[in-house]
Amino acid sequence: MDAEAIREIFRETGDIRVRKMFGGQGVYRDNLMFALEAGGELYLKVDSETLDRFRDLGSRPFTYQGRDGKPRSMSYWLMPEGALDDPEEAARFAALAIAAARRAHAKKPARDRTARG
Repeated sequence: MDAEAIREIFRETGDIRVRKMFGGQGVYRDNLMFALEAGGELYLKVDSETLDRFRDLGSRPFTYQGRDGKPRSMSYWLMPEGALDDPEEAARFAALAIAAARRAHAKKPARDRTARG
C-alpha cells in the first residue's frame, strides 16, 4: 500500500502525514502516530478505552518477531475491512486511534530539556 492510497483511505480525517519506517509506514496527525501500514495492511492505535471495540469486530493486533524469535505485539490493531472502502467510517476509526495516541502521549513524562545542554 503506497502513501497515496493511505491518504485516500483517510481523506475525511484531515491533514495527515505518511512516513516510511521499518519496512512499513507510520501515519500521523498532529505529530502523533495513529496508524501503521505493514504488509499492505492498516493498523490503528488502540488503548484500554478502545481495545474491546476492535476485539469485538474481529480485529487482531499487529505482531512481529522479536530478536529472541518470540512474537511481539504492539498497541495497533487491524483496521476493520469495511472502513478501508468507506472514508467516513475510516475517519471514525481514525478519530478513535488519534484519541488513543493522544492519551498515550499525555501519559509519557515530559523530557528534561535542560539535559540537552
